[in-house]
Amino acid sequence: MTESQETPQLDPVDRLIWDEAPKTASAVAVLDAPALVPFALELTDDVRVFCDDIRDALLVPEHLLVEHPSDLAGVDLALARLPKSLAALDEMAVSVQGAQDVTFIGGARIKHMNLSMNEVLTRHFTAVNASLGRQKSRVLRAWGPEGRESEWPKVRHHDDLNITVAAHGATFNGARIDAGTKLLLGQLKKLEGTDVLDFGCGNGALSMWLARRHKKVSAVDVSWSAVTGTMIAAVENRVKVDVSWADGTSGYADASFDAIVTNPPFHDGVAKDSTATLAMFDDAARLLRPGGQLWVVYNSHLPYRKHLNQVLGQTRLVTQDRNYTVAVSTKR
Repeated sequence: MTESQETPQLDPVDRLIWDEAPKTASAVAVLDAPALVPFALELTDDVRVFCDDIRDALLVPEHLLVEHPSDLAGVDLALARLPKSLAALDEMAVSVQGAQDVTFIGGARIKHMNLSMNEVLTRHFTAVNASLGRQKSRVLRAWGPEGRESEWPKVRHHDDLNITVAAHGATFNGARIDAGTKLLLGQLKKLEGTDVLDFGCGNGALSMWLARRHKKVSAVDVSWSAVTGTMIAAVENRVKVDVSWADGTSGYADASFDAIVTNPPFHDGVAKDSTATLAMFDDAARLLRPGGQLWVVYNSHLPYRKHLNQVLGQTRLVTQDRNYTVAVSTKR
């Protein structure tokens, strides 16, 4: 590829990753960086791609995608967009171990980087250093694999709720149950109906709690780590949950659910983004049966209640604390 051909395909972070990468490799892993796939294919036919976000995965030829991060083991070069989560970075680093030597090149915007990232990589590589900054971006280079065994996924039982949850590195909040979810769970005894959708299921806490109470639960998330963790949790809790790795709710038929529950994401990676949540709110009227309800917990400063009143129906505040609001909307 010529310079003029390459430049439009790569943002400054991807460009710096590629410029800092060795230009010889027998096997390349590409992690959460779909724009780098064509460049990796210039080095070798053995290119293995893992994207946690389904929206990134859909940009990659299907035959290049691996089913599990462990399928990346044995490469000698890894090119990655550094995740916000240190746990996600830990799983990235351990996933590419296996060869006698491997070079890891991970990049991000400087404002989203911190020294803890170096510490994570040092657990898995004998040497770590950073590039000079360029266009407000930087890469971390790591080499000399330590060959540590993976600790992922992590499974945790919560005695207070009598549910078990599971998490891969990129699962929001890991195997913990965040305060917003706990606030919502404290109100779900009032939820009526049988067929329930857990939108943005995360580690599956809402799904497990509902399934243990004999609800027929479907769960969806854009994150591979989330849906895989939810599947593992379903086995641990001995319940059935229909889990989908998907972007949005278009895969569900009209009037499929008596209720929708959600502790919705309002970030896309490191950026604040409520687009997916607002799209689900707009689609809730299609998904819910007559009289069906949407139960949502959200940061109290977000203007969700007004939006729900407009697009779905009467929305009332159920409970609130210093940080979170639980509201329920009833389909018109």
